Amino acid sequence: MKTAITKQQALDLLMKYNKESFHLFHALTVEAVMKWFAKELGYGEDAEFWSLVGLLHDVDFELYPEEHCKKAPELLAEINAEDELVHAIVSHGYGICSDVKPEHEMEKVLFAADELTGLIGAAARMRPSKSVMDMAVSSLKKKYKDKRFAAGCSRDIIATGAENLGWSLEELMEKTIMAMRSCEETVNQELEGLAG
Repeated sequence: MKTAITKQQALDLLMKYNKESFHLFHALTVEAVMKWFAKELGYGEDAEFWSLVGLLHDVDFELYPEEHCKKAPELLAEINAEDELVHAIVSHGYGICSDVKPEHEMEKVLFAADELTGLIGAAARMRPSKSVMDMAVSSLKKKYKDKRFAAGCSRDIIATGAENLGWSLEELMEKTIMAMRSCEETVNQELEGLAG
């Protein structure tokens, strides 16, 4: 899967519709996590495509939360996004706000990791280090089981996402922590650059 869209075009579109630093941070995190998974799962030649899907997956969420995944195709048309890119983005809302099913492994990874990055990020902020670098799967599982912690992160979606990939919950957690470790510093720097 190749795309004619550049990272700059994707960033410009994202920032046109997203101003909150929290949303930008989430987009940059999921972008980097998707790139890590592409390489980890043997899709290295498609890593740019995977990362752009991650960057733009919530492009419509900040301004159009009630139309999440429904408004996205219209916004993505502004940069002539390919059908594959639009399909992947819309599919991450499957069963919640979209009836487009994740088919490709990349779409299944996005569905599973999107929600989990939020939970891991919230757990990291509670740690003395404020980092994922020293986070263990066992401590994340404790937070996962505490339904009051990061209540907005759906445990059902995370569990379904792991199941769709044929992975255990622990495997999904471990891989996603590793993915977030690989990009923590660069995401923070990139966010500072955007804010500057």
